[in-house]
Amino acid sequence: MNRGPETVHQPLPEPLVQRAGPSASVLISGASVLDPVTGIDGSHDVLIEDGTITEIAAPGSISASEGVEAVSGDGKHVFPAFFDPHVHLRTPGQEYKEDLETGTRAAAAGGYAGVLAMANTSPPVSSPADIDALRHRARSEASVPVGFLATVTRAMEGRDLTDMAELREAGAVGFTDDGVPVSNPGILRRALQYQAMCGGRIALHEEDPDLSAGGAMHEGEISMELGLRGVPSITESVMIARDAAIAGYEGGAIQIQHLSAIESVEAVRRARADGVDITCEVTPHHLCLSDEAVRDLNASRHKMNPPLRSESDRQALIEALIDGTIDCIATDHAPHAVEEKEVPFEAAMMGVTGLETAFSSLYTELVLPGTIPLRLLVEKLGCGGAPFGIDPFRIEVGEQASLCLVDLEAEWTVGEHGYESRSRNSWCAGRRLTGQVLMTLAAGQVAYRLRSFSLGVA
Repeated sequence: MNRGPETVHQPLPEPLVQRAGPSASVLISGASVLDPVTGIDGSHDVLIEDGTITEIAAPGSISASEGVEAVSGDGKHVFPAFFDPHVHLRTPGQEYKEDLETGTRAAAAGGYAGVLAMANTSPPVSSPADIDALRHRARSEASVPVGFLATVTRAMEGRDLTDMAELREAGAVGFTDDGVPVSNPGILRRALQYQAMCGGRIALHEEDPDLSAGGAMHEGEISMELGLRGVPSITESVMIARDAAIAGYEGGAIQIQHLSAIESVEAVRRARADGVDITCEVTPHHLCLSDEAVRDLNASRHKMNPPLRSESDRQALIEALIDGTIDCIATDHAPHAVEEKEVPFEAAMMGVTGLETAFSSLYTELVLPGTIPLRLLVEKLGCGGAPFGIDPFRIEVGEQASLCLVDLEAEWTVGEHGYESRSRNSWCAGRRLTGQVLMTLAAGQVAYRLRSFSLGVA
């Protein structure tokens, strides 16, 4: 079935909100500018005045007028800012792990100018009042524009649907029970019927709880060697197949979260071939690591859900990214307190942070060895909002400036000087990476500067 046009009762609010701040006036001179959307690829001066890109010209052809900050882009690259459709900002209720201010600051440090926050907070985001409160807080705390997803079912209990139309009218960008699956197929079917009236893609955490129950890592040879109960890859793929079939029948739109396995990639391909409106994402850690990493039993870095899978799964994900099966890269940024991670592996909380390291880790692990081109990485990091109706940022005259300045030659050690995030459970903590974000502009504001760069010594 094909989905008809969205029906809503009133114009929807702007999907993303942030705190007010001074508009940037910056001249970046002589940088290599790469924008997969507009097709620009070469050395240019880029002039931003009052937060808007007003001129793009040959290097050295624009002079900074009074009140415009001059930034040398010599040897540096400018990309459209990135967009992450899957982050956990832990507000409300778990601000000891992260909050809107620290989470969006971490996003800006990673080159992001937009994120979507998951709804599995404490309490979950299940009412229009919850959305109103979060959007109000973001207007005073968020360094970059942030949108909020609401839950599919009330309190994520899997029984009763939320008032999806009212949530959309309050500003919910989409819906998800991320952290748990929508186990009841009848509930998902009703949600997709409701979605046909109100819009807003449904993002699905795909896991059969009966197959994954008690598992701590990927089920395979390494889990057997370590004596840990495993999570089979089919726990994900069977749910994708089921939910895609329901979405296809109802003409609904679904986003498959954090794809991790070969069988899952094939399930998405089959659904798409059948005409299902299905999109999907993959995380940096699933692209860069396999279950071999779990041998160190470091839960802070290597315990997440879905778990790190086999090397063949990792290679399948890379191929799916290249051939377009996977639509975008999402970090699934999941901060946790030290005491929740530094416990025996089986008892540790699931999840790792990733906003500050997504570009650098993937550039180091996949672009430098020649596995994927730089253009593809920039494209897949930038298009995460598209499944939810949010266009990628563009480097183009007349556009509000949302871009990042990156030094592809810079080497740095993750965590050496701390994190912008409140939590430090980074999957690549202590790793030496190449490529570093120096500066991020988000919605026309300077959202981040690397400290050494701002002092002129980067």
